[in-house]
Amino acid sequence: MQRIIPLLAIFFLFAACQTGETPAPDAPDETPEPAPTLSWDMMQTGADRVAVVEGGFIGPESVRYDPAQDVYFVSNFNGDVSGDANGFISRVSAEDGTITEVEFMVGTDEHPMHAPRGMYIVGDTLWAADAEGLHGFHRETGDHLAFVDFTSFEPGFLNDIVQGNDGALYITDTGASRLYRMVGSDVTQLSADTLLGPPNGITADPSTGHLLLAPWGGVQTFRAWRIAEGDLIEVGSAATGGNFDGVEVVGSRIVYTSQVDSSLYVMADSVAVPVIKMSGRPADQGIDTRRSRIAVPFVALDRVDIWALPQD
Repeated sequence: MQRIIPLLAIFFLFAACQTGETPAPDAPDETPEPAPTLSWDMMQTGADRVAVVEGGFIGPESVRYDPAQDVYFVSNFNGDVSGDANGFISRVSAEDGTITEVEFMVGTDEHPMHAPRGMYIVGDTLWAADAEGLHGFHRETGDHLAFVDFTSFEPGFLNDIVQGNDGALYITDTGASRLYRMVGSDVTQLSADTLLGPPNGITADPSTGHLLLAPWGGVQTFRAWRIAEGDLIEVGSAATGGNFDGVEVVGSRIVYTSQVDSSLYVMADSVAVPVIKMSGRPADQGIDTRRSRIAVPFVALDRVDIWALPQD
């Protein structure tokens, strides 16, 4: 019995050590490294997308962000771009990328919508370019409000819309290399000058009031329409890319899509560089100004991809 007691004491001391009275080694630090700050010098790819929106789109061509409702509107060709009367505009939550209504805006029997393209919001009206003219919809209800007929001009391909600082709407005609001005339902043709590009996307530069034009075809030079002077000026040239589509101003930079090399470019001080490499040919993008994101539609892929943009 004299030898058992010391052995029991050793046993209980060993057991106590096993129950945690002796501190365990520190666990390895598994905290992930912070993501690098996004900058305009970084090249993004499909792996960097914030979201992919699909499941209902049929030939999505353009995206317009509505900050008041925090939604994207997405125009859909849905087949023939010239006259099958089945185009539509979808409504998408910008917060989570959910398509809340696939056919939110459609044409009427009197004024069918064939293949909507570029869009612009003025007050409660969303204007959408189409094969034969402009459709106006209530941006909250989706109701068809108006149609402005362009057929007397024999348009080639009405494409994109913006409002100038004079309150008028300006519409590009890529197929006929023209620019139109619309006040109410009155439309005038401003120019058929080949220097227009021909024009595809159009947007307003808030710093100058000029209307920036993205050229289609083999033209690499970007120009702007000066409203007051009624003429064109050169704003920059792209060394690479081509078939430029959507164009927007983000801060002091111009961003535009290129279908030739499936890229998004940024132009600053007349110098253009690619910043996002995509897996398909991008069309007319929309800018989520609340989150600093860009939503890019792909006609052939039936989807919209969303990336974050630098906030500087």
